[in-house]
Amino acid sequence: MHTVNLLIRLVEHHQILAYGVIYFGLIFEGEFFVISTGILAHLGALNFWFALLFILLGALSKTLIGYAFGEFLYKKFNYHRVFKYLHRRVYNVLPKFKERPFWSIFISQFIIGTNYIVIIFSGYEKIDYKKYLQAELYSIAIWAPFLLSVGYFFSYTALHISREIWKFSLIVLILFIIFILFDKLVSSIYEMFEEFYDKSE
Repeated sequence: MHTVNLLIRLVEHHQILAYGVIYFGLIFEGEFFVISTGILAHLGALNFWFALLFILLGALSKTLIGYAFGEFLYKKFNYHRVFKYLHRRVYNVLPKFKERPFWSIFISQFIIGTNYIVIIFSGYEKIDYKKYLQAELYSIAIWAPFLLSVGYFFSYTALHISREIWKFSLIVLILFIIFILFDKLVSSIYEMFEEFYDKSE
């Protein structure tokens, strides 16, 4: 029967690869990689501070690349129907995006599946770059340590139930699903609040 020690040894023997995966993972995804990093840091397979550094570098790269990509898309494919979809998606979740871009960009960091679209759309809509960067940097400064802490909590909880690797992984998966559902609930409440606030004005 394999325990979590197998996972710890595997990551320890491939740490350079692990940090590389964290960096590139943050460019193309986000929550899954940060929470997984928190789990591995809690287990002692990764150094917490190195992991946090690569998370921050990856998130910053995503911020810069995403905005530039949005600008590129505006120049090459303006008025394409894909952007009508993006426009609809962003304004459904963040109806005050144009009036309050800082707050909308900041909040999008905490809504799973929204931040990447908002980042690209910010470049496409040519949102003030300084305001955009401030919103992203402030949100990342809260988002990264928070999700690392979530990973710590998942690992701590799963270890108290079982050290057997498959049971440990299953418990972490269940906790991750609960986290996603909770995030969806909070984002739905926020959407209703924004809609109500919009109508009341």
